Amino acid sequence: MFLRIIFVLAFVFSLCISSTSANVIDCCVAVVDDDVITLSEVNEAGKLMFQRIAEQAPADELAQALKQARKKIIEKLIEKKLLVKQAKAMNISVSDEEVDRALDQILKRNKTSRKQFTSELAKLGMDEHQYRENLREQILSSKLINYEVRSKVVIPESQIVDYYDQHYTEQVQEGGYYILQLGITPNGDDMPSSPAAADKAAKKKAERILSMAEAGQDFKELARTYSDLPSAVDGGDIGTFQKDEMADYMRDAVTSLKPGEISPVIKSPDGYMIFKLLSSQEGEIITKVPYDSVKEEIRDTLYQQEMQNRYKSWLKEIRSQAYVKIL
Repeated sequence: MFLRIIFVLAFVFSLCISSTSANVIDCCVAVVDDDVITLSEVNEAGKLMFQRIAEQAPADELAQALKQARKKIIEKLIEKKLLVKQAKAMNISVSDEEVDRALDQILKRNKTSRKQFTSELAKLGMDEHQYRENLREQILSSKLINYEVRSKVVIPESQIVDYYDQHYTEQVQEGGYYILQLGITPNGDDMPSSPAAADKAAKKKAERILSMAEAGQDFKELARTYSDLPSAVDGGDIGTFQKDEMADYMRDAVTSLKPGEISPVIKSPDGYMIFKLLSSQEGEIITKVPYDSVKEEIRDTLYQQEMQNRYKSWLKEIRSQAYVKIL
């Protein structure tokens, strides 16, 4: 590992060697208008990343990994310079009081004291002054982005509805049955070791869950909590099946149900099954979850997507108006 660290240091410092001596100098690696990004800035900003790469990257990939990391760090520093420059042009600043409040909130959120916080910073090779300046830059960027990007993002109701239709509904085709399933197997971790006793326990557990479903508990939540089947992660949602696609035990149980009804406990080769039929009508649109229950979640998803797209476009625009050169 020591040799790897030496290699990393040699890699990052070999980029700036004085022509008159063998001493390493702090040189310019990029220009942003009348400002420069130095090698020492790159090394400081990428210190933890370089160390992690040195510890994890295969030996034959180390040089290329460090090169790519250096490029990413320089791009991030260019972005930061552009944001600071834009904020200055718009007379946006951050006071010491704002930094104090933000730092207090961080300490409170992490339930840590100033002494513990300073100790953790020292482990990362950083002091409080450096952290405060980084925090100041983050607040400055946030203010600028709020003004230039976030305040201009509006998600109309129609866009939320379109997203809901694409991701939370499904159209049942002719003869199709939209089904939820829940299965209990005798070989579960909570079952007796005796096969006969395990089968009896599995059936009893399935009957208990059926009574919970019939009492009005959400079938999907019951499936997530109790089902032993892979579909449990999706709340038992296995989508749409045609009659000829179902196993006999499944077809017998499902085709006799009306939409919204739940089957009795059904014996299957693997254990005991319970099915809920969501729809069997030709061309019917089935809602997987109620619109109101996911509306704000969808709005937030679309907001974040739009914000990221607008930010990238806005950053590209201000970069095009600046002189940027990577050396």
